[in-house]
Amino acid sequence: MCTAISFLNHYFGRNLDLEYSYDETVTITPRRFPFSFHNGFETNRHAAMIGMAYVVDGYPLYYDATNEYGLSMAGLHFPGNAYYGEEPSGIAPYELIPFVLSQCKNTVQAVELLRTIQISQFSFRDLPVTPLHWLLSDGVKSIVIEPLQEGLRTEINPVDVLTDNPPL
Repeated sequence: MCTAISFLNHYFGRNLDLEYSYDETVTITPRRFPFSFHNGFETNRHAAMIGMAYVVDGYPLYYDATNEYGLSMAGLHFPGNAYYGEEPSGIAPYELIPFVLSQCKNTVQAVELLRTIQISQFSFRDLPVTPLHWLLSDGVKSIVIEPLQEGLRTEINPVDVLTDNPPL
């Protein structure tokens, strides 16, 4: 079971408890890397990021990452609970980490940004859509992001830990 955790002074990490590898690697995304998202948002001016990703044709599919401001985010397996809409202007699950970390400096900004989006069921090329929920932390507080049937839930995580299923 994968687990992500954040400690005071902002030590953030996670394990990737899989029996197989996608050739994930430490990945650095520089400030001017061009991102194009499903909802039409494009940027090549954003915060730099470092994390673990499966890189496909130069595009980082992040498992977890931290931006240059210290905002960190990890996606964990959430089968049977994750619900993604069909909104064409939504963000794909694999886009959420770079979408948030490219634009936000802390959890307050991230929660405001998350109020404006829907996570939609888009896949990256021929890869399957992965059911995820996310831990987001800035070293001051941690937030859990869960795409549920009733909508996108963001709430403070009082223990600063998130595992694969179940919901917080």
